[in-house]
Amino acid sequence: MNAFNRTNAAGMAARSAARRHFLRDCGLGMGQMALASLLAGRPPRVAAAEGVHRNPTAAKPPHFAPQAKRVIFLFMGGAPSQLELFDYKPKLSEFEGQSIPPSVIQGQRYAFIQPDAAVMGPRFGFAKHGQAGAELSEVLPHLAKIADKIAIVRSLRTDQFNHAPAQLSMNTGSAIPGRPSMGSWLSYGLGSVADDLPSFVVLNTGGNLSAGISLWSSGFLPSIHQGVPFRRQGDPILHLSNPPGYDRQAQRASLDLIRHFNESQFDIAGDPEITTRVNAYEMAFRMQSRAPELMDFTDEKQSTLEMYGAKPGDGGAVYANSCLLARRLVERGVRFVQLYREGWDHHSDVAGGVRGSAQAVDQASAALIEDLDQRGLLEDTLVIWGGEFGRTPMIEASGALGRSQGRDHHPRAFSMWLAGGGIRPGITYGQTDDFGFDVTENPVHIQDLQATILHCLGIDHERLTYNFRGLDFRLTGVEEHHPVQGLLA
Repeated sequence: MNAFNRTNAAGMAARSAARRHFLRDCGLGMGQMALASLLAGRPPRVAAAEGVHRNPTAAKPPHFAPQAKRVIFLFMGGAPSQLELFDYKPKLSEFEGQSIPPSVIQGQRYAFIQPDAAVMGPRFGFAKHGQAGAELSEVLPHLAKIADKIAIVRSLRTDQFNHAPAQLSMNTGSAIPGRPSMGSWLSYGLGSVADDLPSFVVLNTGGNLSAGISLWSSGFLPSIHQGVPFRRQGDPILHLSNPPGYDRQAQRASLDLIRHFNESQFDIAGDPEITTRVNAYEMAFRMQSRAPELMDFTDEKQSTLEMYGAKPGDGGAVYANSCLLARRLVERGVRFVQLYREGWDHHSDVAGGVRGSAQAVDQASAALIEDLDQRGLLEDTLVIWGGEFGRTPMIEASGALGRSQGRDHHPRAFSMWLAGGGIRPGITYGQTDDFGFDVTENPVHIQDLQATILHCLGIDHERLTYNFRGLDFRLTGVEEHHPVQGLLA
């Protein structure tokens, strides 16, 4: 090797050593600077370890004084026909078999029918009930008895006309999967007053929901806020009971060891999901004593069971048992109970379908309101009943699909009812046109409804946000929406 090459090689070696020194050894090396950047804003080592002990679902103060402390949402998956239940339209009977005037339809599109399909009149009789004269279908005799305790909204609208995106919109505020559900937002914003039960519980009475488990997902919120599904019988949550030979003392020792490892990992990584994991283990441990008692109805009066139509262990009384369980959950501090009841998608035989579904839910839904009221819980418990959209005033009939005398999806106008904390009782809010096709008075977008629910719980919907990927997300989206003042007590 000549002198030039030897000199060049020596220089390269020196530069390489200098780089290694800078990256590895120097106190201001790139590795340290990168680490310092990652740790910027993080609490010091001791504080990070203490973060594991923080309960992310601990109760938090609302933005202003709430009128409701908890929510029970009775979600009717499939979309009940408002025209057979809450929104009586005698004009439809006059036009039965004819097409709705083109000036009303305005070129709308539907999932299965043409807009000029023939009109079908209401399949049931209606009557007025209560001091305010709420007009209800004959298939809701139990709800009719408590008409003065509920508020019926006839003027709801949504942007979606297929089940999965519409269910997502109602439950999460977005038709896109992956967003946090309403119960998750409330768990994140308000926390829970229950130490031994989740803040957000899901009860599914059977059937398939089009949007699936995304309806109770925590989305981009920490997973501690996702809904916890309870089973209808046996252990409410799988694997909650200890296996034979594994006593509570041994379990406590195992959890303490696991917690130690998690604390060490949190100290290094600072990942909030480690906090979620620790708190999930601890919640499961506490639930082992509370959950069996919760599912045991032997302490309920016989008159209460009869009021709901509840029959513990009877698969035919699933909805009634679940409504009673919902009351027991909120009574014990659960913040949000989401009860799903599928089976309202009546593309064929809307009369038979609605009658059967109404018979399955009417008694227990009304009993829930009565029971909460008798116990002094209704004044600060908000109850919501309804589905993802409405049904068309036009008939659906298809020989190819084997359908007749049904109704298609209708997002432009539908009905729900609310009761309890923060809601004016005994009112009917909003109106639709003579065909039940479009809203003519006091329109309520579903995100106005969500803003109203949050308002009842003392939350300003514009201030309940979570920063994800540089954006501040909220349940009610970025467009302008408002609590419905006409519904508020």
